[in-house]
Amino acid sequence: MARNKDRHTWREGYTTGSCAAGAAKAACFLLQGEDLPERVEIPLPGKARLTLPVHTGQLRDLEATASILKDGGDDADITDGLEIRALVRRLSPQGDVHIRGGRGVGTVTKKGLAQGVGESAINPVPRVMIRDAVREVFPQAELEVTIEVPEGEATALRTLNPRLGIVGGISILGTSGIVRPMSEEAFKTSILPELDQAVAYGHKTIVLTPGHYGFRVATECFKVPAEAVIQMSNFVGFLLEEAAYRKIEGVILLGHIGKLIKVSGGIFHTHNRVADARAEILLAHAALAGVQEDTLNYLAELPTAEGAALELLNLDQQAVLHHLAHLASKRAQAFTFDQLRVGTVMTLLNGQPIGWDAIAQDIVKEQGWTWAVNPYCQLICEEKRKPPDTE
Repeated sequence: MARNKDRHTWREGYTTGSCAAGAAKAACFLLQGEDLPERVEIPLPGKARLTLPVHTGQLRDLEATASILKDGGDDADITDGLEIRALVRRLSPQGDVHIRGGRGVGTVTKKGLAQGVGESAINPVPRVMIRDAVREVFPQAELEVTIEVPEGEATALRTLNPRLGIVGGISILGTSGIVRPMSEEAFKTSILPELDQAVAYGHKTIVLTPGHYGFRVATECFKVPAEAVIQMSNFVGFLLEEAAYRKIEGVILLGHIGKLIKVSGGIFHTHNRVADARAEILLAHAALAGVQEDTLNYLAELPTAEGAALELLNLDQQAVLHHLAHLASKRAQAFTFDQLRVGTVMTLLNGQPIGWDAIAQDIVKEQGWTWAVNPYCQLICEEKRKPPDTE
């Protein structure tokens, strides 16, 4: 992503949904007996239109194929450069447009997503865009449109799709047809399908965790159902508010101390460029707990919250860490005006819980999960240990 550029000059791109619609329309031109166009224009939601370069196309008997390469502009993501292909067949002079996913387009296997279980992961807005695009060439004919992504299955393994229960490929997405360089709001919104899925599965109590390590600890150690664990990235406050809006009742904040200690200090956006008071928060509460000045000076020189936490454990000062977890819960609950009951579990990078509060323990017990302060937890993440993105 070209973040060194002036944000006002970032180049826009187009969604997988736009690519699918453009490829389908280009294939329709071939079915109509015309040459493959170099560029194709499609309608977007609203009154806007978009022109896309056509990558390939061919006519074979009663079926035409065309493709467009996904272009994310200056906000290129994992799908950038993928070939999005449409196969179009004319079935009869009049009838509906039947849209389905083929090779490399995922199939929905869990509730709570935009498409039902068993359907292709082509979201509602792209479906409308595909239908509108082909109707500009064939206003009445019955058509079968199959969207394929040749590299989609491999690409999907690096997306949220496996977590969401979308198997076999990527999703065809987009609400406007245009990819604008990712705003923070857009990224936050992209997390919400996991929360919606938790609600769809009937979970009134969930776990919010910064990322993959916390997800593994929650599901493998605490035995929390995967659908009840949401990876919130840095957006603690946003996810707390959205959980309260969806009538969630209980939340456990579970993750590395380098993230969650910020919540102890009332910080609800935890990216280090927004707020980084880890050391100050830890030192203040260690001092209040009576830790000696020379030890505080030593802790202040340590480069990570993990190192400082380990030193407190060595000094038999785990009570400080438990207190920080209690503060995080108290702050988070107040952040939602007590609409949520919040508990907190802070861990090391290897997944070992080192600080927690009574509410977290109570929630785990009530839900029938497993209280996971055991040797297995201490080793859970060792096999893929890497430099933290959690601080």
